[in-house]
Amino acid sequence: MLPPRILRRLVLAPLVIVVTVFMVVTLPFWLLVTAAASLRLPPPRRRGARFVWFATVWLTLESGVLITCLWLWVAGGARRQERHYALITWFLSKVHAAAVRIFRLTLEIQEPDLTAEEQSARLTRPVIVLSRHAGPGNSFLLIYYLLAIYRRQPRIVMKAALQYDPSVDVVINRLPNAFVPRKSGQKRIIEEIHRLAATMGDQDALVIFPEGGNFTPRRRRLAIRRLEEKGLAEEAERARGMDHLLPPRPNGAITAIEACPSADVIFVAHTGLDDLITLGDVWRKLPFNAQITAKWWRVPAAEIPAEREDRIRWLYDHWEQIDAWIDAQRMARTREAPAS
Repeated sequence: MLPPRILRRLVLAPLVIVVTVFMVVTLPFWLLVTAAASLRLPPPRRRGARFVWFATVWLTLESGVLITCLWLWVAGGARRQERHYALITWFLSKVHAAAVRIFRLTLEIQEPDLTAEEQSARLTRPVIVLSRHAGPGNSFLLIYYLLAIYRRQPRIVMKAALQYDPSVDVVINRLPNAFVPRKSGQKRIIEEIHRLAATMGDQDALVIFPEGGNFTPRRRRLAIRRLEEKGLAEEAERARGMDHLLPPRPNGAITAIEACPSADVIFVAHTGLDDLITLGDVWRKLPFNAQITAKWWRVPAAEIPAEREDRIRWLYDHWEQIDAWIDAQRMARTREAPAS
């Protein structure tokens, strides 16, 4: 059960700062320990020092965010949304830069060419972002690009447990987002999506992960079984044809479209670190050069089907397109592997 907000503010937030000071002071010791422990491992598995560096950078940046939020609260700026969006942009920009340096992260985004009319309208209407949910950090990278590159103001429905992270707890609760308890049910999630979508302005972007969680073969089997039990034979058959994705849950996406009919829809696919789901996976399998490829498809509001059943088929169409794109990317990397 999530502790009360006042307890999180008085205990968890100061604890992060204390741990940060401890890590910075003892950093040489941890680097020596991890370097010594890695000597017996082949070079691709010598990840310890990199993780220590990244953890220290992360904690330092998080402490900076918490101190800034405290200053904003004291100075009466806690309700200034633009300052908090700027703070998130700064934090994610620094985290991204650290990942590039420490993990040699490269991120390539394939976007469709825009017409002059589309280019001028790119930042003058809200968007609904429907993204694949897989691998570590996908949410951070997506939000970073929306904020820093596309100058959007993201809105997200998140699990309430994320509020254990003090900086997420403080900053995100001051912005138009929603935290949903794990046992609250689908109805509560749909209500929050409707609330956030209905109040979007021209610069806003509502981010939804229609799969509802990271892909695993077991979750895929269970999702297909649920579709069959509901009598959704067509959706179950189409889900069986997708090897890399869970079938999309359409209610959230459709609710957002109905609540904000002027919004364009952006579909987001990404691949590269798909198999890294848990912290153990990251520790064991993170490659020396982390590479992520993403592709974005933009659908203007006028091209979105009007009827619910047509919208469900349309959503599955794009999900199948994402699945095929992921398959093609993996095959291309497999062909290139022997030459590397």
